[in-house]
Amino acid sequence: MKKICAVTMARNDEFFLNRWAAYYGPLLGEDNLYIYLDGTDQKAPSGAGRSNVSIVEKKGYHVVDAEKQRLGFLSDRAEELLQKYDFVIGCDADEFLAVDPKTDMTLTEYLSQISIKTSVSGLGLDFGQHLKAEPPLDKSKPFLEQRKYALLSTRYTKTSIISKPVRWGSGFHRVMGHNFHIDKNLYLLHFGNADYNALKARFDDRDFINTGRIRHLKKRLRVIEDVTNKQAVDGDKVFARARTIQTFCRQVYSWNKPCMLGMRWIVKVPERFGRLGI
Repeated sequence: MKKICAVTMARNDEFFLNRWAAYYGPLLGEDNLYIYLDGTDQKAPSGAGRSNVSIVEKKGYHVVDAEKQRLGFLSDRAEELLQKYDFVIGCDADEFLAVDPKTDMTLTEYLSQISIKTSVSGLGLDFGQHLKAEPPLDKSKPFLEQRKYALLSTRYTKTSIISKPVRWGSGFHRVMGHNFHIDKNLYLLHFGNADYNALKARFDDRDFINTGRIRHLKKRLRVIEDVTNKQAVDGDKVFARARTIQTFCRQVYSWNKPCMLGMRWIVKVPERFGRLGI
């Protein structure tokens, strides 16, 4: 079995940090989780357990500068960790890397038996709240008991798993100077758009708005709009096609990031994914 750790960095996000630790802890071991809190005003999340929690100086203020500093910092930490780990998983606190339950393998088992030259990505699933079919999120229950619809999103087909030191681009979306490879059984599940009320509340958060994130927030609300109003298809019917499109179609201004040619496919996620416990 390979030795694997996971790293994340967050600010004012205890709910997702607790969920992140609760998911990756049993898979990798709590002592193999590394949580960095962005700002000395932050407190360790209540559910961190034996995770390695570090409180650091805030990494920038405006979103562009902050993301550049944040991922530079995490790239440096990952380089250090690769001295004792085979792989490092890097993702945000609302993102959950998962192996398809049909493999009957845990994430650690699966990653231990595939070849990772530099990095590997899971197909991105950006979950939104279907306003006509799904109630507000009950934070005490698993996400996948409550959310069934997602956008097949290139934004979340991220270079989440690395086997050698690299420089992550903002948001873990790519590694500088390297291609990306999408594994046929890996998925990155994003739940930051899973509750409409929580997103709307962000519009009243002046600290959030003043950091330049209003455009980002509007993109998130569009996910909920599309999930609610577009016809969803069975994920199993389009997952393979989406991987092919994202593998061979690239953005002109960013050759090592996936592209969907402007298509926004909404999928109903297969029931078996509920076994992931997310």
